[in-house]
Amino acid sequence: MAEQRRSRLDTPREARRQLVRRPAYDSETFGVFAEQFARFMGTASFLFYMTMFVAFWLAFNVAAPGGIAFDDYPFIFLTLMLSLQASYAAPLILLAQNRQEQRDKVIAEQDRQANSRAHADMEFLAREVASLRMSVGEVATRDFVRSELRSLLAELDDRDGRDGRDGHEGRDERPEPPGSR
Repeated sequence: MAEQRRSRLDTPREARRQLVRRPAYDSETFGVFAEQFARFMGTASFLFYMTMFVAFWLAFNVAAPGGIAFDDYPFIFLTLMLSLQASYAAPLILLAQNRQEQRDKVIAEQDRQANSRAHADMEFLAREVASLRMSVGEVATRDFVRSELRSLLAELDDRDGRDGRDGHEGRDERPEPPGSR
């Protein structure tokens, strides 16, 4: 039965053992190297070093005696070297840009989430302020209490004035609290 099962087309074969191991590398380390290389290529130092290299190459091959000049014809080997450098630089720069793009996406998503939380917090605070305003509308304000006290004071002054005409001047008609004497 096991033999019959192996011969079926819908059953995968056992994994074959690889004779040659594929080279393994840490993509994070390689990515960091690519970013450092791309950063260096974008500096004035790199341009200076590359200019000095090309100038030395040209000067040596023009001024050196014919036997030791290594690039006799119109600098074909120099062109090959610069092309080789560019063929390695371009993918490394693209890799660095892709990594930066991934970081930018993560940062943009974090910013979006922070903005949405801030928006929710602002809406909550706006609702709280509105409810406080409604509550304050029902609470007596300082000006309202002052106006009420002034009207009560005026009413008491009016009562005192009427009481004085009735012959009860300066006398308080309120009973004394017990134990006050």
